Amino acid sequence: MMRARMVLLAGIASLAGAGANPAIAQQAPADTLGVETVHPAEWPSPRWPYPRDAAVEAKVADMLKRMTVAEKVAQVIQPDIAHVTPADMRKYHFGSILNGGNSAPNNDEFAPAAEWLKLADAFYDASVDRTDGGVGVPMIWGTDAVHGHSNIVGATLFPHNIGLGATRDPALIRRIGAATAEEIRATGMEWTFAPTVTVPQDYRWGRAYEGYSSDPTLVSGYVGAMIRGLQGAPGAEPILKGPHVIASTKHFLADGGTKNGVDQGDAQIDETTLRTIHGAPYVPAIENGVETVMASFSSWNGRKLTGHKGLLTDVLKERMNFGGLIVSDWNAHGQVAGCTNASCPTALLAGIDLYMAPDSWKPLYDSLLAQVKAGQVPMSRLDDAVSRILRVKARMGLFEAGRPSSRPLAAQFDLLGSPAHRAIAREAVAKSLVLLKQQGSVLPIRPGAKVLVAGDGMDDVARQSGGWTLTWQGTGVDASRFPGATTIWKGLDEAVTAAGGTATLSPDGSFAAKPDVAIVVFGETPYAEFQGDLKALQLAPELRAPWATMAALKAKGVPVVAVMLTGRPLYVNPALNTADAFVVAWLPGSEGGGIADVLVAGKDGKAKRGFSGRLPTAWPVSAAPGAATLFPLGYGLTGATTWTRLPEVAGVPDAATEGVYLDRGTPSAAWSLEVGAPGGSATRITTVPASAAEGHVTVTATDHVVQEGARRFAVAQGKATIALATQVPVDVTRQSNGDVTLVMTVRRDAAVSGTPTIGVRAGATVTELPVPELAALPQGQWKTLSVPLKCFAKAGADLSKLDVPFALTLTGPTTISLSRVALGMVADQTVRCAK
Repeated sequence: MMRARMVLLAGIASLAGAGANPAIAQQAPADTLGVETVHPAEWPSPRWPYPRDAAVEAKVADMLKRMTVAEKVAQVIQPDIAHVTPADMRKYHFGSILNGGNSAPNNDEFAPAAEWLKLADAFYDASVDRTDGGVGVPMIWGTDAVHGHSNIVGATLFPHNIGLGATRDPALIRRIGAATAEEIRATGMEWTFAPTVTVPQDYRWGRAYEGYSSDPTLVSGYVGAMIRGLQGAPGAEPILKGPHVIASTKHFLADGGTKNGVDQGDAQIDETTLRTIHGAPYVPAIENGVETVMASFSSWNGRKLTGHKGLLTDVLKERMNFGGLIVSDWNAHGQVAGCTNASCPTALLAGIDLYMAPDSWKPLYDSLLAQVKAGQVPMSRLDDAVSRILRVKARMGLFEAGRPSSRPLAAQFDLLGSPAHRAIAREAVAKSLVLLKQQGSVLPIRPGAKVLVAGDGMDDVARQSGGWTLTWQGTGVDASRFPGATTIWKGLDEAVTAAGGTATLSPDGSFAAKPDVAIVVFGETPYAEFQGDLKALQLAPELRAPWATMAALKAKGVPVVAVMLTGRPLYVNPALNTADAFVVAWLPGSEGGGIADVLVAGKDGKAKRGFSGRLPTAWPVSAAPGAATLFPLGYGLTGATTWTRLPEVAGVPDAATEGVYLDRGTPSAAWSLEVGAPGGSATRITTVPASAAEGHVTVTATDHVVQEGARRFAVAQGKATIALATQVPVDVTRQSNGDVTLVMTVRRDAAVSGTPTIGVRAGATVTELPVPELAALPQGQWKTLSVPLKCFAKAGADLSKLDVPFALTLTGPTTISLSRVALGMVADQTVRCAK
């Protein structure tokens, strides 16, 4: 989908402006409803495996006859549990609910499993309450179980899909689906927004790791297995009678084909490419009876998929025979031409059956009800959407299933992270490992060896699990939230010790006694959509620090095994050249011991498993867009081979986002966000929540345009400096000759004490300017504030070699939020240069 992504889009602000009858005033342009150059006859026509059932059709017809228009409208709207209550459900009788990436019972992201089941019962009871005389159609609950039941503390976390793509094992994929379904059922839910069947073509896209591969054939080979694991065999028995849940393939269509890998962007491709690459996985999805399809946020040649009748209705439903329901993404209807979050008849008319309206459900309900009554939305289209929803519920066996807590597997919380499920995940980790380099016989590590384990990712379950792990971005989660999980370090320690050796944990690679071999773990930190988009395929400078550790160990004669955590292929030639062996571990999840199963030999001199993983996409020779291939799709060693030293040329400036230093709360490539007391040591902020300046500053995520699209800095006392720094100074003298300014997108959240300053630093020289305008900004409103670069030049700054182009110093107590810092021209308010 998102699947249930927690993305607060810009259209939310329009909720208040729809008027008494918003949709009647929001007639969509006629050209959004046509075939729109699609040629349905050229698309495949797979067989839908559920024949029409006379008993089901009679039940659906009877319910439709008895439902009021208001009840029908409620069936096609899906609120989020953070914005709806069981009392609302009892009043409106929505067809479904969801929990987005950061939504949970009692607003506690780490709520115990029993609380999830309790809430499922509460919503279910409200949905079937007929005290108002309604039909009482039971609701369903959708969740983002994208690599296991990953919203729940203690659940098994499987490798993200890109790692599973490396296993080449569809049977394993089916077992993962079945295990995930059991854990979902334990908490009372019955719908997962998975699997993602995207076919990524540009791995700068921050959601690329949700796709199995860039090869549509490989993706298509996995889809049926995962759907059968989740849903069971189509038609064998009602889905909820067995240990299953309904699935959702997403995002229809070409979310992985957008220009420059931009999330929610535009796939500017011809229809043949759209059909043969991005449409291919939907053939096995339909043939295996996937009950729901999620429409994409993205566009195809400028037209949003959520409002694309040609693809949703003419192709997917009619030509491809999809008989389930189409759900939109998180407020995606608000992005359709002529629409807002509060009103979008176009989406329903185009073929959406269920609006995901997490926080916009009330105005959307009101507008859609008015539109149906006014005839703007034909009753036939509403009835068709509701009928599809009711058929899915009938095939599930929902009408006979009873309360969530009364169903098979409910409250069997020992299924969460059970030994059997963890064993499957551990197997998947081992099979996903791809060996890119092996010189000599360093792997598997011999029994009895002295092993040093270094790097910054070796002992962190959140780091090895990536995004969509307990929180939306997978950040701000400590070790206590992963009971029963195994870090990479723990797995290695256990394996080395069992083989008669010793393992030592040393993040910086230092040692007293020379080890026989060192394992250095490095790679990406967690991210999800938006936050994970890159301008170039390379690690941020601070994430390359372990490379220096590797080089230092090699200089001391210690063989090095590099283990890379990543959601995508990246330019890492310096690390590849340095290491004796290089292993891509992707985002392995909770069972880090699977890595040791391949890297470490037992007492018999053999590892539990050999290398079998193969690249699910090509690996680039540089970080430049469209770079040549270094290792092709399908590459993966099983043992030693020769090595030719690689060129260490990234192909892009290290500051790949020239002129943009902070975007959506995240520093651009080559930049670091640092917070500290002026003149003192600074803390690099890589995850949130975080504290700095001896605990006087707290940094958390806040929303701007998208969820967690900004950082909030609360200064309790004293002075604190928020800075953006780089190791490679930039030259902005050319920009300072004109009217270019340093622009920050900021929100003042509390009164500002004293006079803030904005400074720049070149080497040891800091140049600061007073910024009283910050204190004068309206509280609680996002504004842009700029400082002309020529003001810094006039004050004596050397703009030819800035290593800190932005340093905001505040005096506490105060709180501000920052979303973006970049060079620009226009702002709400501009700081005046001193005379």
